[in-house]
Amino acid sequence: MTERAMNVEEVADPATPDRFRAMMSGFPTGVAVVTTTGHDGAPRGMTCSSVCSVTLKPPTLLVCLRDGSPTLEAILERGTFAVNLLHEEAQETAELFASGNPERFHMVQWEQEADAGGPHLVRDAHTVADCDVTALHRTGDHCTVFGAARLITQRHGLPPLLYGLRQFRPWSRL
Repeated sequence: MTERAMNVEEVADPATPDRFRAMMSGFPTGVAVVTTTGHDGAPRGMTCSSVCSVTLKPPTLLVCLRDGSPTLEAILERGTFAVNLLHEEAQETAELFASGNPERFHMVQWEQEADAGGPHLVRDAHTVADCDVTALHRTGDHCTVFGAARLITQRHGLPPLLYGLRQFRPWSRL
C-alpha cells in the first residue's frame, strides 16, 4: 500500500444522497446519450453514464434513466432506443444532452434509419447500439431499462469519453 493510501482516515457515515453521489463519482464510467423518438416523431435523448452490459446471449445491456423524463416516457411508448457511446471529442454533446436544452437535436448532427432504435449521433458517437426493450425495473427515482441489442454500428475509431470525479476525460489521456 502506498504512503498516500495509508494516510486516508476511515470514517463510516450514513449513506446520504450527497455521500452516495461523491462515492460514485470515484467510479469512472463511459458516457452515452440514450435516444429514441416520441409518439410525435420528434427525437428525444439524454446523457447517461449508467450503462452496463448484462449478457452476451442474447446481447443485452441496461440503462438507468430518471423516472418521468421525456426520454424514458418515449422509450416506454415506442419500445426501442439507441445507446450512442460518445468518443473523446464529444464532451460538449455530453454536456448539451445533460442540460435538457430543448434545442439539443438542432445543435448536433444526427440521423435515424427506419430500423434504428433511436437517433444516431453521427459525429459524436464512436459506436451505437440499437435496442428493443425487454424488461423494466423501477427503483427510487430511476428506471432501469433492459434492452436487447439488435444492431451495432461502429462509427469512429476515436477512444471513448469517460466521466468520473465530476469531470470528463478522454481515454487516451489516462
